[in-house]
Amino acid sequence: MEPMRVLVVDDNQVVADAVAEGLRDQGMAVDVAYDGPDGAEKAAVNTYDVVILDRDLPRMHGDVLCQQIVDSPGPSRILMLTAAALVEDRVAGLNLGADDYLVKPFDFSELVARVRALARRSPSTPPVLTRGDLVVDRARRAVTRAGRPVPLARKELGVLEVLVSADGAAVPAEQLLEQVWDEHADPFTNAVAVTVLRLRRKLGQPPVIETVIGGGYRIP
Repeated sequence: MEPMRVLVVDDNQVVADAVAEGLRDQGMAVDVAYDGPDGAEKAAVNTYDVVILDRDLPRMHGDVLCQQIVDSPGPSRILMLTAAALVEDRVAGLNLGADDYLVKPFDFSELVARVRALARRSPSTPPVLTRGDLVVDRARRAVTRAGRPVPLARKELGVLEVLVSADGAAVPAEQLLEQVWDEHADPFTNAVAVTVLRLRRKLGQPPVIETVIGGGYRIP
């Protein structure tokens, strides 16, 4: 249920798609690449909280991609997901700069737990966010306004967290779409506008979310 963005890079399309679908069910925005160059391109263009990376990739080895991501200025944490189970394999992967290492076959619940643990290491936002009388408890996935619980759907919670984290700055709809949805989201969709409308209704009066003409949305 974390509003995070994840990149899965694995040449086994069945595994990659299954992992991606499972993480989406957990409320994460997930992109998929089936070879090294595609993964490198997506990692260079987008900002990911976590990259799940297979080591044995075609066209560019996973070790090379891992090094590229480590050397980039982005905040991505790397979870190597591979069949190479020897201790020296794990040590080599971690020495490349990977943050964690999980051997195939794996339990999906463990994968989710490791992804969330890696995302929490990023020096991004604190566990509890406040803006006026609005409180977002990221650890419990709970929202209150003036002490009143506000039950939210996953995408609503993700959008609200991004807006509160912006500390009063306007967040473009395109940025919300990128952070809360994934690469398959239609850039011309009205999903963001619909989600913000639902948020406004649930958060009640007086209105919390402002529309900034040409700039997106903000919580002043």
